[in-house]
Amino acid sequence: MKKLITPEDHIFIAGASGMVGSSIFRTLKQSGYGNKDKGGAIYTPSRKDLDLSDHSSVLNWFQEFNPTVVIVAAGKVGGISANATYPADFILENLKIQTNIVEIAWKNKVRRLLFLGSSCIYPKNAKQPLKEEYLLNNSLEPTNEWYAIAKISGIKLCQALRIQHGFDAISLMPTNLYGQGDNYKISESHVLPALIRKFDEATKNNLDSVKCWGTGKPKREFLHVDDLAKACIYVLENWDPSSDKFQLDQNNYPLAFLNVGSGEEVSIKKLAELIANEFGFKGSIIWDTTKPDGTPRKLLNVEKLKKIGWEPTISLNFGIKKTINSYKSELINKTLRY
Repeated sequence: MKKLITPEDHIFIAGASGMVGSSIFRTLKQSGYGNKDKGGAIYTPSRKDLDLSDHSSVLNWFQEFNPTVVIVAAGKVGGISANATYPADFILENLKIQTNIVEIAWKNKVRRLLFLGSSCIYPKNAKQPLKEEYLLNNSLEPTNEWYAIAKISGIKLCQALRIQHGFDAISLMPTNLYGQGDNYKISESHVLPALIRKFDEATKNNLDSVKCWGTGKPKREFLHVDDLAKACIYVLENWDPSSDKFQLDQNNYPLAFLNVGSGEEVSIKKLAELIANEFGFKGSIIWDTTKPDGTPRKLLNVEKLKKIGWEPTISLNFGIKKTINSYKSELINKTLRY
C-alpha cells in the first residue's frame, strides 16, 4: 500500500522541544524523513522563534514555510497538582495553541495533520478498558477536566474539518507517557518522572523514607515516548479514516481518533516499588492519603490501532531502566527539565 506521507514531505513538528516532539523528530530522522537530498524537510521552530498561542505569528510562519504535513505535539501539560493550581492556564493555552495550528493548517492546504490528545479525555468512571466510543458519555475526572476539555475540543475540531471540508486531520490519544526529555519538576511532573526524582534524591541523601501522593491503589498504563513516536509515523503513513477499509464511529462518521497505549496496567504502589528497586532504595514508602488519587483506573483499549498493524515494543521494566539512564545523563549534562 502506498504510504500517505513520504520523505519528500515538509513536516512541521509543533512542540518539537518537548519530550514527545523531540522523540518524534528523532524517529522521523531514523525513518528517512527530512532528507534534503530528496527534497524533504523537518521544521522544529523553538518557542522563541514561533509563539504558537499567537494567531498572527502562526499564520505568518505557515505562509513562509508551507509545510505539507503537521504534527501537533505542543501544549501545556502537567500532573494533578499543576492542573488543580492552574486550571485557566491549562484550558486557555491549549485551546489557543491547537486552534491556531489546526485552523491555519487547513486554510494553508496542509495535506495531512496529526493531533495528539490524552487519555484523560475519557469519563472518570468509564468501563475499562477504555474504548474510543466512550468519549463524552459521562463526566470527567475533576482534577484534570480543564486540560481534558481542551483536548476534546482539539479532537472534535479535527473531526469537524474532515466532515465539513474534507481536511485530512487524524488524532491519536496516548496513554501516560514517559521517557527521555521528561519534566521532573515536582509541582508539574506526572507520576513516573516524579517518582524517579524522589527516589533518586532519597538515595543520594540516604533518606529512610519517601512520601508519595494518595493511596498507591490506582492503576495506570504507561507507554514509552519512543513507542508513541513510532505509532505517530505509522498512522501518518498508513491510516486513512475515510477509506472503506476502516470502520465508522457510532454516528456513521469516519473515526476521529485512535487510542495508543501498551494495553497493560500497573498500580502506582507497584510502580513506586519498581523505581525504588532500580535506585537501590531500601527505606520505606509512605502514602499520603490526604492527597488525591485521581482516576481509579485508566487502561486504554488499543484493539483498533492493533488492527491496522501497530503494536508497542518497549516493556515497562526496560522502559524504566532506559528512562532512568536518560535522567542521569540529562542531569550530568545539565539538560534536565527540573
